[in-house]
Parts: sequence; structure tokens; C-alpha cells
Amino acid sequence: MVPSGTMSFEASLSKIRPHTSSSLAHQKAPANLLVALDSTLRDQGTERSPTAYFAALLTTLESSQSKVSFGDGDLLPAILYLFALVAPHLPPAVIRSHLSTLLSLLSPLFPALVPHAPPLRSHLSLFSAIIQALDASQLDTPGIRQTFTFILELTLDPRPKVRKKAAELVRDVLANPPTPLVRHPYAERVGAWASASLTTVGSGVGSFGRQAKKAEGNDAPEVGIHLIAMIKPTVSYLPSSQLPGLAQTLLSLPRLGNPYLSQSSYNLLSNLISDQTSTSDMTSLISVLLSSAPSKSDAAQTPAWLDLLGTAFSFGPAVFLAENNLDAVFKSVFSYLEATDVTIRAGASLALTALVSKCITLPMVEAAATEGSHKKPKSPVGKILAHVRMSLETLSYARAMPQMLAVLASLLLALRSRPKVSTGFQLTAAEVLLLDVVQKIGELRVKKSFEHKEAADEVLKAAMSVLGPEVIFRVLPLGLIPEDRTAGREPHAHLLPLLAIPHPAPLGHFVAYFVPLSERMFDLHQKADAEGRANEAKMWDVLIAQIWTGLVGYCWGTRDLTQAFNTSFAQLLSQILYNQPQLRPAVLKALKTVVESNVALMSDTRPGWATSDTISAAEACQNIDHLKGQAESWFAVLFNVFGSVGQESKGVVGDVISAWAGIAGDSEVAKMYRKVVALFQQNLSNQPKNLAKPGGDNVQNVILTTQDLLVLLLPYLPLSECKELWGVCASAAIIGNADGGIQKRGYRILSKLVQGGKLGAFLDAAAVLQQLAEGADSVGAAAKRDRTALLMLLLDSLPSTSLHLIPSLIPEAVLATKEPAERTRAAAFDLVVAMGRKMKDGGVVKRHRMDGMVGEDDPNAAEVQASIEEYMTMMAAGLAGATPHMISATVTAISRLVFEFKDDISPTMLDEILSTLLVFISSANREIVKSALGFIKLSVHTLPVEMVMPHLNQLVPALLNWSGDHKNHFKVKVRHIFERMIRRFGWEAVYHCVGNEAEEREKGKVLLNIKKRKDRAKRKKAKRADEGEEDVEEAPAVRKTGDAFEDVLYGSESEIEDSDDDDALPHADKTSRAATTKRQKGARLRLDDDEPMDLLHGAAEQLTNRSKNRRRKPGQDASHFKTDDSTGKMVIDGEDEDAHIAADGDVAGAAYKESLTSVDGFTRGANGRVKFNKDTKKRRRANEGEGEDGDVEMPDAIGLGPSKSNKKRKKEAKLGQEFKAKNAGGDVRKGGLDPYAYLPLSQAAKKGGKGGRVNVVGRR
Repeated sequence: MVPSGTMSFEASLSKIRPHTSSSLAHQKAPANLLVALDSTLRDQGTERSPTAYFAALLTTLESSQSKVSFGDGDLLPAILYLFALVAPHLPPAVIRSHLSTLLSLLSPLFPALVPHAPPLRSHLSLFSAIIQALDASQLDTPGIRQTFTFILELTLDPRPKVRKKAAELVRDVLANPPTPLVRHPYAERVGAWASASLTTVGSGVGSFGRQAKKAEGNDAPEVGIHLIAMIKPTVSYLPSSQLPGLAQTLLSLPRLGNPYLSQSSYNLLSNLISDQTSTSDMTSLISVLLSSAPSKSDAAQTPAWLDLLGTAFSFGPAVFLAENNLDAVFKSVFSYLEATDVTIRAGASLALTALVSKCITLPMVEAAATEGSHKKPKSPVGKILAHVRMSLETLSYARAMPQMLAVLASLLLALRSRPKVSTGFQLTAAEVLLLDVVQKIGELRVKKSFEHKEAADEVLKAAMSVLGPEVIFRVLPLGLIPEDRTAGREPHAHLLPLLAIPHPAPLGHFVAYFVPLSERMFDLHQKADAEGRANEAKMWDVLIAQIWTGLVGYCWGTRDLTQAFNTSFAQLLSQILYNQPQLRPAVLKALKTVVESNVALMSDTRPGWATSDTISAAEACQNIDHLKGQAESWFAVLFNVFGSVGQESKGVVGDVISAWAGIAGDSEVAKMYRKVVALFQQNLSNQPKNLAKPGGDNVQNVILTTQDLLVLLLPYLPLSECKELWGVCASAAIIGNADGGIQKRGYRILSKLVQGGKLGAFLDAAAVLQQLAEGADSVGAAAKRDRTALLMLLLDSLPSTSLHLIPSLIPEAVLATKEPAERTRAAAFDLVVAMGRKMKDGGVVKRHRMDGMVGEDDPNAAEVQASIEEYMTMMAAGLAGATPHMISATVTAISRLVFEFKDDISPTMLDEILSTLLVFISSANREIVKSALGFIKLSVHTLPVEMVMPHLNQLVPALLNWSGDHKNHFKVKVRHIFERMIRRFGWEAVYHCVGNEAEEREKGKVLLNIKKRKDRAKRKKAKRADEGEEDVEEAPAVRKTGDAFEDVLYGSESEIEDSDDDDALPHADKTSRAATTKRQKGARLRLDDDEPMDLLHGAAEQLTNRSKNRRRKPGQDASHFKTDDSTGKMVIDGEDEDAHIAADGDVAGAAYKESLTSVDGFTRGANGRVKFNKDTKKRRRANEGEGEDGDVEMPDAIGLGPSKSNKKRKKEAKLGQEFKAKNAGGDVRKGGLDPYAYLPLSQAAKKGGKGGRVNVVGRR
């Protein structure tokens, strides 16, 4: 209600004044009235404020009361339109002081306005502003109350715009109560009116109000839909006491049978429930819902009703505490599992799951556990469990077995707590109350006739997480070894995969039960393998793997870690890591989990997987202390394993090492660090210069492995070891090593040391940068990305007084922008920009300290302030490079800087840069020209128009020289630059720069071609619009790369598709275009040239929409051709030869059959190889027989004259008839046309029916 600013008011009026010359009367009248008001205010010398316009309009309204007319062009609609525009900007005091006058003038207009929708909407907007401006005392004015009642009835108006405007008025009024009230005085009236109207709608008879009566063919469902649309945005402002009655009324609406009304009413009910915060209100709403339960056979309403109940149950147990009727509600909803419709059963299952998981409290569980498994329990939970037990045996619930099992799984999870019903370590409530049910489900699971094994597995999964395997195996023994199996009982091997779930069973159970079991299985595996029973041996192998995979389930904060995880068990795990590669991942995962779970439990915030029976933080701390004592031993084992596994498994072992290093003390980590460094230095000194020497690869592998281990230990090293490690890795033996892998890891260690901030004041960034700059020549290609990352980190710590070092880094960074590896190029561009930002931040550049600068002997002669322009000057020095490669890289780097700092560089320097780089377009070196074209494209896109326009006379002729060059796609690049220039500067301005010489005009035809194509495309688009083709496929949006610079430089349509193809395939199939567009929009994984692809880690960062190769690929247009769905072969449509087929038989079928059976036919094997049929007597006799019985006679030529009489002898079919072309007539020969393209030598060589031989041209 706060008035808008004066500028918005003036802007609104300024949009009306131009319509004085409009041909539409309803637009012209308000504009003329506004101009007249402006003239009056100007003549009176009054400021044109909202209040002044209000006074003028009020006077005009009073004078127009004598003639009430609301037609187009009349005065009253224009007055109301301007009134509605001015009223929201008025101060509330003005409206309050003129309330009586406004009511006397405006309220009587309502009856006459009802037939006229446009002025009625203006009238409603005006009253919206008036009512919101009133205080609480004025809202009781009879005129206002009567008007608001009339507006409520307008919310049922059959006209959508009127109905919407009235509903918006009601919502805005209720949302802005007068100060200091929290709820609007009209809220109760709106709620009562809505309930009464909904009751009338639900009954199907009665009056819906004056406006609803006027709707032609209006009925109760339609009015109900309008009512719900009005109530939905205002329901949060209604009194909470009215919500139960409103909910009960809404529940009666679905009985009218209108699907949309039913959906709308249930949606509104869901909003009612979700917005409630009062427990008493929620209890009332649930009571209303339960009392309005639909039929079990109503598949339309019952699922939505059950979904509402599930939403209500999610508020927790407080809604049932008042009446303690949890079991009654459960049984009421549970009865819907008897329904025949599966959606009803599914909805009931979800509602019961919400009830069980949210509304069962610990006192309820304790009460049920205290009374145990009585036949007639008295507690609510006990009654629920008894009802579930009985239902599992009831035939009427047989079809709902999956849904009942889902409810049972939620009950198990709800009974996880350990009530204090006995001394000592308490049992879980699920073990006390539901263990027998779990046993029954487990026995059902192994029966072959049981169909719902997946649902039973969910129950057993919940039981495993709550009870643990130690409890479950007491009632459901595994029985995997035949000697241990009870007679008549099936083994429960399906329980083994569930062991990996976090559960409360102690680790000692695994040590005591599964370790001996796995040893026995291993012996059975060895025996079966020795006796040649491969399948049995494989079975035991799988069972052993499943057992050890389940070890991780025992490691989630286990209670007996200090006793079970002893030296003997640790030695067993070590032996498995060394000797059992197939079990190694499971053991590594367990070793990582046992550390991380206890660390998480030690923190102040409990992890999400922790439950009520998880160990406390103090117990977790004791476990960590116990593991610390074994850290040194585990470091030795894990380091050995790390060195023995392949590169693909090092990441898993490295994660375990990092986890154990995180809990180990500084002394243990430092001790292991010194061992690794000693081994590293020892092998580095023994590194052979020639890796081909015997043992060279082993030494190299040890060096790389120790470097990887140093990277893993680095985050946990103390400061003294970090300093030592910096000295080791910053030496020339590492970063200057001939092996690229050693260099790469050395730079990576240095980067992590800087990034971690552990070096602190020890790090002298200027000295390190000086040292790195001196060794730039010895950097290998594999190490450039990590070296660039290190330079960026050091640059952040570089003092503002040492900026003279930046020029020494520029050549390396610039050349790295041309590296083949994409990540290296990206890092190089980031370094170039980072140096620019460093110079932009300010400082001093001591030129006398730069290598080769004049004035080195005078310290004060050459000191300049750092700035981005000084940096651009440094960068421009590369344009005088000795090689085209350096010049091209410099042009690209300058382009990146211009894009990044265009707003910080002065226009003078930008103009100089543009003038300088324009020269390189005329270079004879294509690499330089390619970079220069990129800069021109960037300039046309980014730089101001007034800056580029003066250079068009030089730019356009230079570009035209490359417009016909196809190599390196220069033609396409230049054409698209011209397209951008024409869009930005205009075609005339660009074409004016072509020149008047004949040769120049000839080259300028490319501009004429662009203009013609654009004009032709516009005409086609207009033609399609005139013909009403609304489904024309739009051009695909330009694909984004995620980098703004690359989007400008490469992300254009011409880089994707040649512009010459714009007119190709004018009648292309729309489906093909849509399919092509869909393929273009697909995302793919981006490959990095110097990194292996990891599909499990960081794959989201490798998603890109860019095409891997923008060149046209073989088979790229194959999707445009019509193919046979069954064979995939290309189909070329010919003439419609239905008449020939009808006259001559199934020629195609006969030809296909002959290709399979005749001596000239062939078949393809499974590998696609062609195998020709053999020329045997049996095959020749079969062919001759087929020719006599039903061979197809084909005409010699198409359309050569009337057919022969049937009485005459059949004309002998010519040789090669199966190869006859459909459309071609053939070569003209003496005997007529010869339509056969080729002839197999085998067919020409065989004997004919009369024994004559045939030559290759078909002559006998």
C-alpha cells in the first residue's frame, strides 16, 4: 500500500499521453482527459502531483454524474481509468479525509458498471487502494462494508478478468491490515462467506450470489473452482478457528464428480495443513479428515485423501496426544490396504509409514516393551503390532503384502530405541516386540512360491540396521555350509549383502563368527578348485567376497573396537591386503570407515547416519585413541600396498592413508615423513640417466610413488617438516629433472605447501619467483599446468614493491596459452589475468631491476606506478617476438586482457591496441592471422562502436583479402566477423569501406551475399508467418562453454556451421531438424589431453556442450537420409511402381529370394563378411525349376510399347535382370535398351538353359 515513487507515477502517465491520436476510442478518451487535466494544472500553476490529479479527477467525476454512460469513448470510463492509476500513489491521509465524498460518488456506480468489464476492473483497482488506505474505525463504515460484500460476490463472476481482479483485491486487502492489527477485520467475514459458499456448492443446490447467477450454464463445480481460486491465495490470512470448518467443506466437494474441482480442493487442503503451526488446529483438521473418509473403491478421491493424511501425520505425535487415539487412526487407515486398486494401497502404505515414523514416541515404545508380546495388549503401539501380525495371516490382505511389508519396515525403524525395561545393556524394542515377525518374513523370503522378495528384502534390511546380524542370525541362521545346516531349512545367503548396512552389532561378532566361516569357505573353495568343480569354487569365492564386503557394516562407531580391533585382527587384515587383491577394496573401505565414523561422532554435531543407539562422543574418543596406537603399523602396511597397486587403485589406498594420517599424532606423521623422504632422496640419487638401463623403471616408480605419498602426508605435517619439504622439492634436482612426472609432482607439492599456508613468513614469494623464472627453460610439458598453478599462488603473496618480477613471467605465461592441453591453456589464461589484476591493484615497478632494461645503474631513474596500462605495455613487447608462435600467443593474450579489463583501460590505449593489431591481419603467417582474426572478432563484439568505426576503412579491406581462403576456416571466420559488423555498424557503413577498384568490388561480393541471404531469410520467415506455420523450428541457441571469453571468441554460429548451408535443404523434414537440434543441445564429457578421464570424481566439471571437433566429420549428415528401420540400410525413393508390381508380381521379393538362393547371391556371416553361394548342380536345378514354375518376367525397357499377347511364348528374361535400375532407361543397344549396370562374372560364365555360354556383356 505504500505509494510508489514520483518517477514511476510520471512514467505511467507518460505512457498514456501519446494515445491522443489513437484510432481506438477507449485509448483516446483517457489520453485526451489527461491532456486536459495537464493543461488545467499548468494554467493554475499547480504542481503535477498525485494529489493534484486526484482533486481534478474528483471535480470532473462530480460534474459527470448527470450523465452515466460507460461506452467506449465516454467520459466516466476514462475518469475511472485515471483514478485507478492515481489512487495507489496518494497519501493515505488524502483518501481518509475524502472517504465520504468518494463513497457517495463511486459506490452507486457498481450496479451500472457490472455489464461493462473494462471500467468495472478500473473501479475495483480504485477501491483496492481506497480500502487499504483506511484505518480500523473507517472499515466499519456501512458503505465500505456493503461495497466489500459486493466485491466478494464479484470473485464468482463468469468473466475471468473481472473475477481475477476481484480476487486480487480481496487478497491485497487481507494482506495489509491497518496498524496495529495483525489480522484484517474483514478476514473473519471472508472466511465465513467462503465457507458458506463452499457449503452451497457442496450441496449442489442453492444460490451462489448475484454474479454467479448471471453465468450462462453455470453449475456448482464451476463455481467451486472459482471459489477455490479465490481462497487459495488468502487462506494464510484467515482465522485459524475457521479452518476446520473450511476443511470439512472442502472434503465434500470431490463428491460432485468434477476431476479438476477434486484436485483443486485437495491442493487447497494440503496448503491448509502445511501452513498450520498450532497443535490444536492440526488435531481438529485430522479429525475432520478422518470423519470424511472416502470409499475404499473410489480410486479418484481416496489416493489424494490418503496423501493429505500423510502430510498431516508428518507434523509429529502432538496431534494425537490429546486423545491418545494413535492405534485407532492406524487401524482406520490400515483398512484401505484391502482395496482392490493398487494406487489406493500404495497411498495407504505411504500414509501409514508417515504415521509410524513421525508419531510414535519413546514413552509409547517403553509402554509396549514393558507389556511385551501379550495377546491382548493395551498400549497403542502394542495394539498396532498385534493388528499387523493378524493382517499378515488374513486372506483379505493377501494382495497388499508388499504394502504391509513396507509398513512393517517402518515399524522396525521406529522401534530402534532401547527402553529401560531391564538392568544392564538394554535390548532394542524391535528385538522384544518384532523378532518373531522378522523370523517369519525371513522364512517366507526363501520360499520359491513367495513373489514379493524385494519387499521382504526391505524388511530384512530395516531389521539388519536396527537389530544387527548377531540378533538376526539367532533366528535366521545362514546355513551356508552343508554340515552346519539344519535339516529341512533353506540357507539364507540373501542376508550377506545386507551386512554392509550400518548396524549396532559389535565388531567382535565378525571376528568370532565370520572370520572362521570365511576360512572354512576358503578351504572348500580350494578343495572344489582342486577337484575341477569350477562352478562350486566360484560360488565359494563369491560368498567369501560378500562376507568381507560386509565388514564395513561393523565399523560404524562400534562399541567394542578397543577389544575386537586388536593386533591379531590387524595382522589378518594386513595379510588380506597383501595377498588377496579381490578382497582388498572391502578391507580398505572398512579401514577408512572405522576412522571417519569415530571422528564424526567426536564432533559437536552428530552425523546424519547416527541413531539413538550409536555410541557417545566419549566412546568415540576412546576408539580414536586406540586407533592412534596402531597408526604407525598401518602406515607401513598402507605405504607398501600403495606402492604395489596400479595407478587406478592408488586413489582408494590414498584416501585410507589420508584418513589415518588425520588421527595420527604429529610425531608419527613426522616419523613416516622422514622415512618417505629418505627413500625418495636415496632413489633420486640413484636415478639412471638412461631409463632403458636394467632397473631404471623400478627406480623411477619408487620416486613417483614416494612423491605421491608426500602429497598425501603434506596436509598433516608440522611446520619444520614443511620447510624441509619445500627445500627438497624446490631444488633443481626436482623441478629441473629430466623426467616430466617428477617435475609435475614436485610443482604439485610446492603448490599445496603454498596453498595450505603452513609456510607463513618463511615463504619469500619474490625470491621463489626469481628462482622459478631462471629455470623456466627446463620445464617439461607435463609439468606446465602445475607450475602455472604455483606461479598464481605465489603471485598473490608477491609484495607491491616487487612487481618488477612480473615481466619475467609474461613470456612463459603467454606461450603456455598455446599449449595443446586444455587445462594448461586455461591455467595460463588465468595467470595472465591474475598478473593484470596484481598490476591494477597498484604498486611500484622498478624498471632498473628488470633484466636488460636501460638505467640499471640508476635506482631512481626508472620507477613507475603499476597499472593495467603499464601491464599492457609489458605484454605488447611480445608482438616483436622472434617467432610467429610467440607473436600469435601475444595477440591471443592481449585479446584476453582487453576482454577482462576493457573498462579499466583508457580509450586512447584501446585505440592504440586496435591500430597495432590490425596490422597483423595482413601478415603472411597464418598462425598470426588466426589470432588477429580472433582479436578483431572480440573487438567488434566488445569495444564501443565509436572506437571501432574509424578503423573500418582499414579493417574491411584487410578482412576481404582472407574472405576467399578456405584453409584454417578463414572464409567462415571472416564471413561471421562481417555478419557481426553489419549487425552492429550497419550494412551501408561496412560496404562503403570496400573501395571502388574492380578487384575490391569483386571481393566485396561476400558482403552482398550476406545481405541477400539475410533478406531472403526474412522474407521466408514472413511468408511462413503469413501462411500460419506456427511450428517452424527455431534456430538453436548459441551453445555456451561456461567461459565468457571463449563464448565471444568461439561461441558463434559460423564457428559451428558454415553460413553457406543456410539455404540448403529448404524442404528438409521437420523431424530431422528437430532431431538435429536435440543432438546439438546434448551435453558430453570433455576430455583433457594431459589427464586421464575419471568418471567417478569431478565428472560434473567435465560436462560441456561444445563440439569436440567443429569440422565436418564423415557420416555427419547420415541422419538426414531415409533408412530402413529393420536393416539400417539407406533407402532411395524412386518412382511409384505400384502398377508394375500389380501386373508383374512381387519383383522385389523375388529378387531378394534369388539373392539368397541363386548362384549369384551371397550371405553375410556373424562378423559381417560376405560369403558367395557356390555354383552347384543342385542350386542350378533349383533355379531352373523356379524359372519354369513362377519366375517373374521383367520388361526389357520401361515404356517401349504395348505388351505382347499372352498367347505367345514368354519372352526369355535377360541376364542380370535383378540389377535393373528403377529410373534409368539404360544404354541404347542394337536390341533396345540395356538397363543393367553390371554383371557378375560367375553369372556370365555359367551355362544357360540351352547350353550356350554368355559373355560379360550378356551376348551368347
